[in-house]
Amino acid sequence: MRTFSLALRNLLRNRRRSLTTLLAMVIGLTAILLFGGYRSNITYGIESGFIQSSGHLQIQHQNYYLEGGDNPTAYGIPGYQHIIDAVQQDPELAPYLRVVTPTLQLGGLAGNFAAGISRSVFAVGVVPEQRSQMEKWNDYGLTSYIKPLQLIGTSPDSVMIGDGLARKLKLCKKLQMANCVQTETPVVAATGPAAPDDIAALSDLEQDQAQQNAAPAEKGTRIEMLASTAHGAPNVASLSVISSRNMGIKALDDVYLAMHLSQAQKLIYGSNDPQVTAIQIQLYHTSQIPVVQARLQKLLAEQFPGQPLEVQDFKTLNPMYGQTAQFMNSMFGFIATLIAVIVLFTIGNTMSTAVVERTVEIGTLRAMGLRRSGLRYLFLCEGMLLGLIGAAAGVISALCIAYLINHSGLSWTPPGYSYAYLILVRVWQDPALLVGSVIGLVLVTVISAWWPANRASKMMIVDALRHV
Repeated sequence: MRTFSLALRNLLRNRRRSLTTLLAMVIGLTAILLFGGYRSNITYGIESGFIQSSGHLQIQHQNYYLEGGDNPTAYGIPGYQHIIDAVQQDPELAPYLRVVTPTLQLGGLAGNFAAGISRSVFAVGVVPEQRSQMEKWNDYGLTSYIKPLQLIGTSPDSVMIGDGLARKLKLCKKLQMANCVQTETPVVAATGPAAPDDIAALSDLEQDQAQQNAAPAEKGTRIEMLASTAHGAPNVASLSVISSRNMGIKALDDVYLAMHLSQAQKLIYGSNDPQVTAIQIQLYHTSQIPVVQARLQKLLAEQFPGQPLEVQDFKTLNPMYGQTAQFMNSMFGFIATLIAVIVLFTIGNTMSTAVVERTVEIGTLRAMGLRRSGLRYLFLCEGMLLGLIGAAAGVISALCIAYLINHSGLSWTPPGYSYAYLILVRVWQDPALLVGSVIGLVLVTVISAWWPANRASKMMIVDALRHV
């Protein structure tokens, strides 16, 4: 304690040089924390988005991820409810499970015959209540931009589409969408039948039945969807569009259609036994993935040996997450290394100057009996004090600036996205970043002070005393 008191007095002897060094440290740590907090917000935001939509893990038919994207009927999971029951009833998995829900992905053509428009769509059949529960996952306390799924409590033929698809199908006015720019592309009226007789008849029959069962408020927003059944035959469903929402990514927003799982299964499998393309599993925390994934693979191998099933995590299913995280981590590492080198040389120069100025003092201390290790420890304590004071000031500075940024209302539109996100910096909310940066700065200061301290301890007493 006495050594630290003497080290503090030595730092105060030359306030200007000490303050200049501290300023460099504060600026460096503030920059690291602000960029690190920004990186964390982006990484956690992308992770939360993927987990809210697809879960942490998915049970799929083997090779569905590689080959089944354009042919889901060939990679369906029969008897999926037995698998869900086995997963939910497993005592080892139960404490980790938040939501376990089936889903069916399919493609097709959606048409608004009243406007003479049709578009390719990417449809997903979901259980609305369970999908809505998944979208409430927010383990990192982020600002959520996702709109609630409005299929809960609706008729089986109800669907929700992306804002981009609604615009392409000329449904902006019917859905009362704000800020919807709908191009007035002239539509050439068809002179012949719009579809083969059998498909047209099937569409008319489906539409008549759906309109009889539809609520009055839902009429006028109907579309037809054409898809291929599991046997390769075409099938048409008349659907009622009840709402739209911005899906964030424009490419997805222009083709997205969400429907009840029962409707999607009816469209693909008809009266045959229904299947799904995936069983989505959402956990309470992302850190639980390795344990749950290992247990799932063992459970499936033991209880369902005849079915070719595999378990994929969200990082594999969404390569964009790993690419973004790797890019942000490499940028953060580069910036942190650059700032650490600057601080290293700044503190090293400060301590070296202090050693030269205090050469006579060093000789006097050695003549009074202070050992080389004690002298070395004294200079290391000065460097450590600089690091601690600089770290404290840097953290306070970063928190203040982060608060101003987070409440400034500034936003940006990420590449490929359709709407802007608020610019947020997670400093206090990321303990690993905060503690790691502080420890790193203190270590850099100690390393910087080591060489000057070691040089001071090796001075000859006589040479130091006669130094002018």
